[in-house]
Amino acid sequence: MKHRSLLLSLFFCCVSLLQVQAQRLPTKEPQQYKKVLLLMGTRFELAAVTRDEQKAWEAIDAGIKEIQRIEALISEWQPTSQTSEINRNAGIKPVVVDQELFDLISRSNRISKMTGGDFDISFASIDKVWKFDGSMKVLPTPAQTAASVSKINYRNIILNPDNHSVFLKETGMKIGFGAIGKGYAANRARDIMREMGIAGGVVNAAGDLVTWGKQADGESWYVGIADPLEKDKVFSWLTADNTAVVTSGNYEKFAEIDGKRYSHIIDPRTGKPASGLKSVTIVCPNGELADALATAVSVLGKEEGLYLINQLKGVECLLITDEDELVTSEGMNLHFYKNKKKPGATRTATEN
Repeated sequence: MKHRSLLLSLFFCCVSLLQVQAQRLPTKEPQQYKKVLLLMGTRFELAAVTRDEQKAWEAIDAGIKEIQRIEALISEWQPTSQTSEINRNAGIKPVVVDQELFDLISRSNRISKMTGGDFDISFASIDKVWKFDGSMKVLPTPAQTAASVSKINYRNIILNPDNHSVFLKETGMKIGFGAIGKGYAANRARDIMREMGIAGGVVNAAGDLVTWGKQADGESWYVGIADPLEKDKVFSWLTADNTAVVTSGNYEKFAEIDGKRYSHIIDPRTGKPASGLKSVTIVCPNGELADALATAVSVLGKEEGLYLINQLKGVECLLITDEDELVTSEGMNLHFYKNKKKPGATRTATEN
């Protein structure tokens, strides 16, 4: 599950939350309408750009219902979900699921293969020996960390396309979509709103966001990026038209033991905290993929993570290392505000 270490904020033409009003004739110029609420355990923001106010609210409500539907399907916490049914039957029997869930698991496993297991939905099986609430005073033993990830292995998620059934091979295994579910839900809400005639908009799940079209004034959507050391100060920005921007980071949630900080992002292969990167921002057209890659690159680290992203067409990244070095992928077009370029930047970017 993502914890933001870069502050991602959309610079809307209109930032106030508009409330539903009585139906009126379509306006001459497009307007932006926005709703903010809690979904999937996090803050979602849905914005629609249109001349028709009634259509805007209908589309936003449809997007919300779609997110709620997906949560009911993929939640590992709701006992009635198909995901919970899969987990209850780990090591016992396959479970036939909806094609939608089967396909999401299949795509997740493909990302696991691509990242060598650094992204793995069976991470839900982890025995949490690390605590990041300030209560942890001593390190877990090597045996404890090894045992904590013993059930994590995407290769033991057995899929049968003939009857779209899912079987977790080992007792005690679990799957969960904390590192991909919000991106998938944002994609689906965007698709629903777009199909309803909304020409431009944003679905933002606590910083995991997807955009399409333009703002009400015809300008592109912009994502402002704040320095993790000075969260209230935006030092750079990027254009985000018809794309997804997702950030994973470790600087706000960590354990500190004997003066050393340990990231809450755990390597699913070793049970040890990932190190080397304070934050990872992924930019690509697909929110689901961006969500998963942000986690994987956080585990892979600077060199391997950057190498992976540079091999993927249409995917870019912005990394901030533990030494506050800013690194971007080859095609990243990042804009810096005057006199606010991050010290130690290693990749040429457009500067304004």
